[in-house]
Amino acid sequence: MALDSSKVRAAVTGAVSVGPTTATAPTGTSGSLTGFNDLGYVSDAGVTESRGRSTNEIRAWQGATLVRTMITAGSLTYHFVLIETKLETVELYYGTDVTQVATDGNFLILPTSTGGRQSFVLDVIDGAELRRTYIPQGEVTEVGDLVYVGTDPIGYDVTVTAYPDSVLGANARVWATALKTP
Repeated sequence: MALDSSKVRAAVTGAVSVGPTTATAPTGTSGSLTGFNDLGYVSDAGVTESRGRSTNEIRAWQGATLVRTMITAGSLTYHFVLIETKLETVELYYGTDVTQVATDGNFLILPTSTGGRQSFVLDVIDGAELRRTYIPQGEVTEVGDLVYVGTDPIGYDVTVTAYPDSVLGANARVWATALKTP
């Protein structure tokens, strides 16, 4: 087996975008997004994709030998901290609409509000290589603390849970230019 260091990828830059579930779904890595808003700067911790699984081990009577493991539940989440304060990040974090007028913007805080299901696109870029993840049915299911301190940016810490989409037939679709045919 030959090793190829040119195939080592890093998440050098990218974007997290959000739109309504009716936004035009991307069809690959090329072209601009329609109906999505870029959420701006993400903290230097980047974006963490997590796949959770619950299992049930089936053991035989003979020697308590493990003979099968059943997947009983699964989840797909994306965690990131947005550090750009703007309309889209505040609305996503608080799960509410912001009222904008010439002198200020205001909103109500309801701790249980998630903003409902939305579509998300995560673009991860390494030079000419692009990995695009499309989440047609995502929802903010966790938010972290909002800390106000003079030495760090205000960070909107969110976790998006990707739900199965009946049209897609999965929770998310990924395109990666590094995986296209030579």
